[in-house]
Amino acid sequence: MKYAFCVLLLLINFNENSSGNAAESGADERAGGLQINRSVIVAGDSNWDWTQARTAKVPYSDHPFFLTTMSRTAKVGAHGYHDVFAIFADQRTDLWSEPRSIESLRRERRQDGYEVVAGDLCPIWHAKTEKVLITGKTFNFAGGSKEDILREQVSYCVFDPATRTFGPLNILEMPAKDHGGHLIIAPNAGCHQQVVLDDGTALLPVRYQRSSEKRNYTSIVAKCSFDGTTLRYIEHGTEHSLPNRRGLYEPSVTQHDGAFFLTLRADDGAWVARSSDGVHFSSQIPWKFDDGNELGSYNTQQHWVTLGGRLYLVYTRRGADNDHIMRHRAPLFVAEVDPKRLVVLKDTEQIVVPENHATLGNSGVCRINDSESWITVAEGRVSHGKRKGENNQVILVKLTEDGNRIK
Repeated sequence: MKYAFCVLLLLINFNENSSGNAAESGADERAGGLQINRSVIVAGDSNWDWTQARTAKVPYSDHPFFLTTMSRTAKVGAHGYHDVFAIFADQRTDLWSEPRSIESLRRERRQDGYEVVAGDLCPIWHAKTEKVLITGKTFNFAGGSKEDILREQVSYCVFDPATRTFGPLNILEMPAKDHGGHLIIAPNAGCHQQVVLDDGTALLPVRYQRSSEKRNYTSIVAKCSFDGTTLRYIEHGTEHSLPNRRGLYEPSVTQHDGAFFLTLRADDGAWVARSSDGVHFSSQIPWKFDDGNELGSYNTQQHWVTLGGRLYLVYTRRGADNDHIMRHRAPLFVAEVDPKRLVVLKDTEQIVVPENHATLGNSGVCRINDSESWITVAEGRVSHGKRKGENNQVILVKLTEDGNRIK
């Protein structure tokens, strides 16, 4: 009852004096022109971790606030995703509410025996309809335990700030075949970063398989319409893949200085492409530093930050005294990108979140304004290393230029 009361106060009034989780603030750091402030906004418990935590700014009416969605996840196993939760904070305070289960996104057993739940979600403000569009994928577990990746779909949910309610789990209808006549199998929009254009059009990165026999992914950016209730596929442009291993997946897109940029995950590297319209991209090239060396990011996602008129990449990589971390997924870095050469400027690299015996690969970016962006990241694999037995943490990083902060 105590938690429900706290959440109710925050959801209805966002009263600064209401109870909630005060962010555990870290000291500001300045390097490379960026000021970095870290805080812990929520922690897991002895039974569950929080994963896939991502934040959206909701500039609704006279009371703007922030919404973070995250999945309750089993501590053992790779994809033990259960119900989706939300926490809220008033823009004027660092108080976050207690986690609230999103009833419409609960893991549920279907009549065919599969348990289905939304996951890998990313919320974004849709200004034209004044709604939050939450996009991701479905996880499907036969008999409640065995994951079936061929049943994945592009999922979405709508949050209405006027009523403080989450809508049902919906599925985006995708075309049956791609431009090459290949089947679009098991599409999903998990762990991505999307763009909402001024006219309300959504650019949604999606990956899919072309064969049910081979787990090799192709990535696209789907142009979609959204009327505040229904997300509809309009078209997609270039199709990006690699013949080896799992291809290209978990794509993220951003808009910067009149162009669009796409970063893609691969099992043994990371790739980047550029576009003038947001759907038709150049051929992908491997991510490198400006000195010609490989970036070293592999088998995990990267995301974009646009800040102070500059383009930045958020990533993890090898070569950072981190061989003890699974897939070198910590520390979490940020560095400026040269948008013409499509390279990362090595001298601008900064550590966003230091390595602390946990993975930091599954982050999300929320653009506040041109002077500030936030990165939300949940620690992973805490139960497997030196911190075994500790609760995992969801870390919020505020990036600013010249010390500017939102008011």
